[in-house]
Amino acid sequence: MTAVEVAAQAPVAAVEVAAPAPEETAGPVAVETPPAEALAPATPTPPPTTAELYHRHLSAGRAVMGTVLGGMAEVYSEGVWVYVDDGRRYLDFGGYGVFILGHRHPAVLDAVQGQLGVHPLATRVFLEPVAARAAAALAARTPAGLDHVHFVNSGAEATEAGLKLARAHGRNALVTTVSGYHGKTLGALSVTANSLYQEAFEPLLPDTAQVAYGDLGELEAALRERRDRACVILEPVQGEGGVRIPPAGYLAEAAALCRTYGAFLIVDEVQTGLGRLGSWWGVDAEGVVPDVLLVGKGLSGGVVPVAAMVATKDAYGPFSRDPYLHTSTFGASPIACAAAMAAVETIDREDIVGRAAALGRHLLGGVEEICAPYRERLVHEVRGRGLLIGIEFTQAQAVGETLLELVSRGVLVNHSLNSTRVLRLTPPAIADADEVQFFLDALAEALRAVHTRLG
Repeated sequence: MTAVEVAAQAPVAAVEVAAPAPEETAGPVAVETPPAEALAPATPTPPPTTAELYHRHLSAGRAVMGTVLGGMAEVYSEGVWVYVDDGRRYLDFGGYGVFILGHRHPAVLDAVQGQLGVHPLATRVFLEPVAARAAAALAARTPAGLDHVHFVNSGAEATEAGLKLARAHGRNALVTTVSGYHGKTLGALSVTANSLYQEAFEPLLPDTAQVAYGDLGELEAALRERRDRACVILEPVQGEGGVRIPPAGYLAEAAALCRTYGAFLIVDEVQTGLGRLGSWWGVDAEGVVPDVLLVGKGLSGGVVPVAAMVATKDAYGPFSRDPYLHTSTFGASPIACAAAMAAVETIDREDIVGRAAALGRHLLGGVEEICAPYRERLVHEVRGRGLLIGIEFTQAQAVGETLLELVSRGVLVNHSLNSTRVLRLTPPAIADADEVQFFLDALAEALRAVHTRLG
């Protein structure tokens, strides 16, 4: 017990106080009785709600969004489920691609808790073995030649590291794709092709061109103009762009064009990698080995934020020779690297890649069947690969309406930041048949309700 608590519970000593001499009065003294409310005990002020705290200290806009969704606060998670403060649970088929292993996977938790108990953060003075082993584990699963790992804390930081590495090689002319999404820090925002996010922060990095995703002609024209000054960044499938799947052969041809014109190639697999597409990496289907591969989201194991830039030996040279050229205090922390190593090994051991491929085929077929009666009137198209699935609606309003209907039925999904008409599904690969059916039933009811309202 603290001294303050002891003092608060101690009895108050009696103290004799001499009474003042009575004053002579001409008659009786009137005593005014205080109002009853002044004598009543004070009502304690209730603590602010989570929404109120968001409004005061985090984001008024997020407070409004949370209130629209019901004002619940998420307080617990396990597997495919997220629980809120009133005890209800929600099937998480969103999570922006983070939870390929679900929430709080036991293998990742054990690794993180073990590291937390011995050495969670490093001094950055000595060599640190957990980062070394995590880098080896990740490099063992990347395409051949991508052996050098630079750990960071988020996907946007991985993009920044990739862009800086390209500049260290003299590639300072950027080529990105329309609707491509690579983060919102200043460099990453320069190649995140959405004026809604860019305009408030302009001017961004100079000499940046946008080409249509999947259009090799536009890409070649941009490279012909910039040649060996160019750094190309693209995704195997555009996630925030609305689950845009390029034509077969696009990645391989894009990589060949980069070689022809001496361009530096960054492939952003922050969302698509680590099994999300039903393969370890989106580049695997066409045998592409870029100069840099960006990794994130699922690398966290759904427990500790961590991302990475993985490069070939030649590309990584400037960072390898000078370890202080690009640094981060918390990058490659032991606790984050423990999560990353456990996540990669669990994905391998539990065949998450194979499960994602099989579950994705089943789920995509179910979603297509449910959406079929609403084609052209409400739903424009359903598309996906593995466990990255998009439902494109005929109007943007339907996305918000469907999202709210799903929430009311106990399901969480995401909208697409660079495509306002696409509802995006990124479920965990650990979902079982009953959980998938729960989602499909909820989706059928949600679409029926939205169609009734919007016609």
